[in-house]
Amino acid sequence: MTDRMGNGTGTALLDDRPAAPAGPPRLDRDALLRAQHETLATPRMAYGLLARMMFKPVDLLYGKEGSYTKFAMLETIARVPYQAWERMGYWAVHRHAGRSALARRVFERIVEARADQDNEQWHLLIMQDLVQRAGRRQSLLLHKVAPWLIAFFYYHVSWMLFLVRPDWSYRLNAEFEDHAEHEYMEFVAAHPELDHLPDPGTYGAEYGRHRSVADLLRQIGHDERTHKLDSLERMREPRVR
Repeated sequence: MTDRMGNGTGTALLDDRPAAPAGPPRLDRDALLRAQHETLATPRMAYGLLARMMFKPVDLLYGKEGSYTKFAMLETIARVPYQAWERMGYWAVHRHAGRSALARRVFERIVEARADQDNEQWHLLIMQDLVQRAGRRQSLLLHKVAPWLIAFFYYHVSWMLFLVRPDWSYRLNAEFEDHAEHEYMEFVAAHPELDHLPDPGTYGAEYGRHRSVADLLRQIGHDERTHKLDSLERMREPRVR
């Protein structure tokens, strides 16, 4: 075997492996301001019963208005549907192992779900950092037990819906992401002082540095919009064929 330079080698080259999903786009300040304006000018989706069953206890426990603590809670459970879809994807890969083309397409969906899950994980780490910097106290019940219970409910609902009707699972996630998008953008609009608070950049190397905390939150809000649009797109062809 020869490599691309004509040299003999016993190892196959892997240069042509498909690239991992890049994730939501990073926006400059002008684009972030436009994104916020677009979100605030767009009505929220009509949330279904299951979505309202998650939003109501969160509002009761953490307040109807946005806060770093509430956002950390939302990001704790935001990863859940992607974890559920990843699990169902591996089950589908095993089921269709004899059909390589279909198994490959299913695995591509798994990789996309994992990338979205990683993006939500960065959101959670950023929000936990902001909570700590703001000196917010967190209790075991409100910030450990309650998020786990809601995430447990959301996870099992997500994979059961996916098993029965995948488009229902994607719709529920789109509603959750739409809610998060509006929560972030409305919070920034209500707190103009955040435009003068520098981004601490704790995870700047991985997530990108921003001029201010306001821009950091706008970027997270735009990420949620991207996840929402991806889920709505998946509803058109919910099952891999």
